[in-house]
Amino acid sequence: MISDYDVYLFKEGTHCKLYEKLGAHLFEEGVYFAVWAPNATYVSVVGSFNNWDRGANPLRKREDASGIWEGFVKGARAGDLYKYFVVSKSGYTAEKSDPFGFLFEVPPKTASVVWDLSYTWNDHVWMQNRYLSNSLNAPWLIYEVHLGSWKKKGWESLGYRELAQELVQYAKYMGFTHVEFLPVMEHPFYGSWGYQTTGYFAPTSRYGTPQDFMYLIDRLHQEGIGVILDWVPSHFPTDGHALAYFDGTHLYEYEDYRKRYHPDWHSYIFDYSKPEVRSFLLSSAHFWLEKYHADAIRVDAVASMLYLDYSRKPGEWTPNIYGGRENLEAIEFIKKLNECLYRDFPDTQTIAEESTAWPMVTRPTYVGGLGFGMKWNMGWMHDTLFYFSKDPIYRKYHHDKITFSIWYAFSENFVLPLSHDEVVHGKGSLINKMPGDWWQKFANLRLLLTYMYAHPGKKLLFMGGEFGQWDEWNHDRGLDWFLLEYPTHRGVQMLVRDLNRVVKENPALYELDFSPEGFEWVDFSDSDQSVISFLRKDRQGNNMILAVFNFTPVPRHNYRIGVPEKGYWKVIINSDSTKYGGSGYQDSEGFHTEPIAFHSRPYSVSLVLPPLAGLYLRRDPS
Repeated sequence: MISDYDVYLFKEGTHCKLYEKLGAHLFEEGVYFAVWAPNATYVSVVGSFNNWDRGANPLRKREDASGIWEGFVKGARAGDLYKYFVVSKSGYTAEKSDPFGFLFEVPPKTASVVWDLSYTWNDHVWMQNRYLSNSLNAPWLIYEVHLGSWKKKGWESLGYRELAQELVQYAKYMGFTHVEFLPVMEHPFYGSWGYQTTGYFAPTSRYGTPQDFMYLIDRLHQEGIGVILDWVPSHFPTDGHALAYFDGTHLYEYEDYRKRYHPDWHSYIFDYSKPEVRSFLLSSAHFWLEKYHADAIRVDAVASMLYLDYSRKPGEWTPNIYGGRENLEAIEFIKKLNECLYRDFPDTQTIAEESTAWPMVTRPTYVGGLGFGMKWNMGWMHDTLFYFSKDPIYRKYHHDKITFSIWYAFSENFVLPLSHDEVVHGKGSLINKMPGDWWQKFANLRLLLTYMYAHPGKKLLFMGGEFGQWDEWNHDRGLDWFLLEYPTHRGVQMLVRDLNRVVKENPALYELDFSPEGFEWVDFSDSDQSVISFLRKDRQGNNMILAVFNFTPVPRHNYRIGVPEKGYWKVIINSDSTKYGGSGYQDSEGFHTEPIAFHSRPYSVSLVLPPLAGLYLRRDPS
């Protein structure tokens, strides 16, 4: 199973397919086991096949200094439970789950399960053509989902197979192009939402088998919907059954406590200086793209990997060899990760959740970048939500919060996230962040969504935000789907559906998301009336969208906007439309230009701007 070349790559830190070599692998006569435990003096496999007898199936340590123990257990078969019994030089003993396990018992149980990943895929059309949907020039309209709480039957979460019917149907109906799952990788504590991962090669068994999860992805692909998986290479939990202190030493984590312990999440940090750990993580990311046909990996908490002083006070961190605060080995790992994935899966993307101003996160490694395809725009998110939280009467004093993002909008390939992190821990739901009375809250939410969809960058919306859920997200409950019985909530949902459709129909709203050629201010200076307007353009110049936003509840009559071309400008989105629950203050289907120069343009239109509303207008070629 393990060749000399495998060992060479493993110890070099460049092995991307260790899941084919380490772990438990089925054969006709039994199961081959292999585990990395270089500092152990004894390792055996215990499980349901030997009554958990620690002496029944000892493994042999390879003589090539790889630190790998291996052996064959005759008669073991698929479905058997197992762990590794490890004895260290210091006398430490533990029963450990398999770092490369493909399946685990349903938590809180922790044994690994021998499993075969065979599956017959039916997403051939998607896989052959997904480079079109996963291109940086394609629309990315992402629906972020926590599988356990999207919808429940009573107190029970839907399984992967049930989600393959209901979630797939809903995502298709709404017009989302991609679904992003909070980490599905096995995790002992449900309340961590998957971000405290123990099974880096196993979808959680809470909702079914690996094949059930493959079926969910398969069905999404068959309906033309891509899949993004959240992945956590930044830290892991200290649970005794898993990676922590694996062979009686700090094997996967840093030995130095100042580098090892993560103060925010009370977890351990991977030791990126060890080539074997780098191979482990590279293989995990590779695994989800190869075996589960994922279309993108969203890498969690990248900032915590880049900085040695992240969430640490002076004296609580160790500088690098140059005296700086950058984690040099983590930086090299990130670059190697992106090089590996884009080499082997050029029709996929990697997405960074990186919350600082680290330069060139989404630029190729060969020009000094980190090599990601896209990055979450946390600055846009914070400024936008701050602005929308203000009573409209005060927004003119914070006008820069809604315009500043364009100064840096094209410095990276940005995703605009209204994610799960913004609707938990007392932050309130999106609609409850909005000021004003009941009507103004809904109007502000519709305005926020309309503004986001017009702004350069790909779009991400967490579940529940698309219909204005009042309560903030609670992972123990399903979404409040009953709210769709009310016209105002249905109206928000209909608006999101129409925004998804309009974006996909108009290349101007997605094709040049990452290029300044796709954006042009019309007027960003009208702070007194809290109105902004801009143009979005496609690559060929054949499609142009004028977006105008009134951030106050005061209607604006005869509001003149300069436009570059004469003719009829048709209204294709009006967030104040009665069909969305708005007031219907402006019901014109479009506006004709006048030969009046305005905003340094030869023509202009005189608009009626509804209260707390956004308009998209498209030049009608007829």
